[in-house]
Amino acid sequence: MGNDVNLNRLAVFVALVRAGSFTAAAAQLGMTKAMVSQHLLRLERELGVTLIVRSTRRMALTEAGAAFHTDCVSLLAQAQAALERVGGQRSKPSGTLRLTTSTDYGMAVIAPALAEFRRLHPSLQVDLVINDQINDLIAERFDLAVRIGWLRDSSLRATRLGGFRQWVMAAPAYLAEHGMPRRPEDLAMHGWIALSAMATPLRWTFTHGNGSRRIVRMRQIMQANNAAAIRALVLAGGGVSVLPDYLVQEDIQAGRLQVLLAQYRLQEGGIHAVYPDPQPPAKVRAFIDFMRERLAKR
Repeated sequence: MGNDVNLNRLAVFVALVRAGSFTAAAAQLGMTKAMVSQHLLRLERELGVTLIVRSTRRMALTEAGAAFHTDCVSLLAQAQAALERVGGQRSKPSGTLRLTTSTDYGMAVIAPALAEFRRLHPSLQVDLVINDQINDLIAERFDLAVRIGWLRDSSLRATRLGGFRQWVMAAPAYLAEHGMPRRPEDLAMHGWIALSAMATPLRWTFTHGNGSRRIVRMRQIMQANNAAAIRALVLAGGGVSVLPDYLVQEDIQAGRLQVLLAQYRLQEGGIHAVYPDPQPPAKVRAFIDFMRERLAKR
């Protein structure tokens, strides 16, 4: 019978013992004296033991009732603590924030951002996993992923954090040897370093400020599988390629790389937080707000 016990009756039983009478317990619980009595009777029936002996003037715990009361007090205290812990996760960042992102964006943007975020929330632990695979957030127990580019169809929730521009880049030493391209079509004569992870790494659409569009197919001389490797190859004068703005801003300011065909724009990419929980905990909401504000200042 114990498996059929209504756990709500445990709280009524503990309140009854604490109050010392059916009348006082009814007042504390906001129910009638008859309802309190019914809860006790049904609890005893479900357990198959007598918990309280009562007369018209007094009540007392049986031996079984006293032992059961001790267990109920402990059980209800544990349940309350569990509820408070869950509620705390909803209202205050706590526990461990486990997130994943791509290698280049993780090293260039997310890792420095997490250092600052951790200073704002010193009680929070952080577990950052960077790779160029699309992780299964649920199976691998990630709180969220920061994904760069264009989102695939997914049952996961997504929040846009910001965006990034793509620029055609080359090193000054390469341009000194091979010349400066003046039109998008000129790029077809240069050595192109392709990002192999892209669906069409050699076909690019350039949009002029006047709205006209030009599509160019590049001549590949090298390829690599992530943007950080492409950057290293371009810095070394190996050729021309497209790189995201977040990866090359310091290189441009220092004169190590040069933006080509600045009057044209390539398709802009998005930066999204993707997460499985329809009601994300406070640590996830806080990080999303933090990143959105941080990227808006870039």
